[in-house]
Formats: sequence, structure tokens, C-alpha cells
Amino acid sequence: MSKTTATKKDTANPIDVHVGQKLRARRILLGMSQDELAKNIGITFQQIQKYERGANRMGASRLYEIAKTLNSTVSYFFEGVEPTKRAPIGFSEKDQALFEADDVMTRRETLDLVRAYYKIQDPKLRHQIMEMAKAMAKSSSEKES
Repeated sequence: MSKTTATKKDTANPIDVHVGQKLRARRILLGMSQDELAKNIGITFQQIQKYERGANRMGASRLYEIAKTLNSTVSYFFEGVEPTKRAPIGFSEKDQALFEADDVMTRRETLDLVRAYYKIQDPKLRHQIMEMAKAMAKSSSEKES
């Protein structure tokens, strides 16, 4: 194929991007740096960055090693792959735009919150915090209506 007819791939494959987002989310949830993950599987942190952006595709053996290192299953990285992102059951149609524009489950803020929540040892206190958050969310959505 000549240079004039060759096509350049300008955008990452959506599946590679999704897998990369799941990789990043799991790594951050575990409190692991890109460098730590890279050292554990014998590659550079720059390669982890490329995987997380979806710029580079992971082979099956690499994905398996990453899953093992992150104490996960390979299937975890493909959870939620579908043609369009939909808000989970219980979310309003108004919230759908949030899920289409940006998956809240891959945001650092969400991951930090979940990690902090599960560091709370007392199950009763965790439950109280959950109920408080639900009440605040309900109150906030009622004010918007």
C-alpha cells in the first residue's frame, strides 16, 4: 500500500478505550501507581499510560497478567461494553446525559470516595454515611425539580 492510499488510525478503538478506563479505575481503586503496576508486570509506566488511554491494545497474555496483578478477572475489563452507555437502573432520564458524556465510575473522585468509604472499619458508620449521602442526594434532586 502506498503512502498516499494508507489510512492513518487517528482515534483509539472504543473497546481499547473501555478496557483502558477499567484498568485505570481498578489500579486507582487499589491505590497503585502506574509505575508500581508496570514494575509488577515487567513493562514501563509509559506503556501503562498508553493502555489506560486506549492508545495501545493489550494482548491476551498481557491482559491476563494485569488482571492477576490487580486481583481481578479478565472479564472485569469488558464489563459494561455495549454500543451506548445507559444510566443504571434507579437513575433518572435526566442523569442519562451524565453517563453518556462521562462514565462517573472511572472518575478519580468516585474511586477515591469508594476507597475511603471501604477503609471505614465500622459497618454501622459506613451504613450511616451511605444513608446520609442518599438523603443529601434526594434533597438536592428535589430542590432542582
